[in-house]
Amino acid sequence: MREILGRRRKLLFRRGGRSAQLGAALHYATEWQWPVLPGVGLRSAGRQPAGARLGLGERVTRRCSCPDPDCVVPGAHPFDPGLLAATTDARMVRWWWTNRPDAPVVLATGDRAPCAVSLPAVAGARALAALDHFGVRLGPVVATPTRWSLLVSPYGLPELGELLHSQDWVPSSLRFHGEGGYMVLPPSQIGSGRVRWERPPAVAPAAPWLPKVATIVDALVMASTGTPDGGSRLAY
Repeated sequence: MREILGRRRKLLFRRGGRSAQLGAALHYATEWQWPVLPGVGLRSAGRQPAGARLGLGERVTRRCSCPDPDCVVPGAHPFDPGLLAATTDARMVRWWWTNRPDAPVVLATGDRAPCAVSLPAVAGARALAALDHFGVRLGPVVATPTRWSLLVSPYGLPELGELLHSQDWVPSSLRFHGEGGYMVLPPSQIGSGRVRWERPPAVAPAAPWLPKVATIVDALVMASTGTPDGGSRLAY
């Protein structure tokens, strides 16, 4: 069944010969009314000689296309256009990804769009197992090789502040993507690897159901406790 759903999603995002990113961006923007924009994307760290072959264990390193040589979220953030350009307008989305077909799909979180809570991948797997054990209904979960993000319904800073104030301690490895924030959606390619659905949304025209952040934050805090976060250098 999972393989069948996976093929249906690939077809959904590749109609009419469009790139996967364009098909996905159009679906998010027009079907689900999620405001999106293209991420900055990646570039090769250095040119390989023409006809050169990589040796065993070698690979071409990829860096962020932004001007910062030490970017901590390579490829996984807005740059030009900026975050405020995020839109649900189909014409704008087509223009962006027609010109940059491989650009990551960035969701502008908050307001009426989904918010998210992200945590290291190992902690994310623990949190999902705990939430499943207690029968908590979850929405879509986005995964990269390093971090998992649980999508939740929109929340405001006062609500989030009260939830976090009630915790004895909140690990710095937890990241909250609320109003004014962003996150990268599948099927983007970023510095840490491919962005995919760990818990995919249902294949339906309606936007996916999303849980409230209050129903999952306790489990995420517990799962993140003791998980290394690499200091302030977040790797998406």
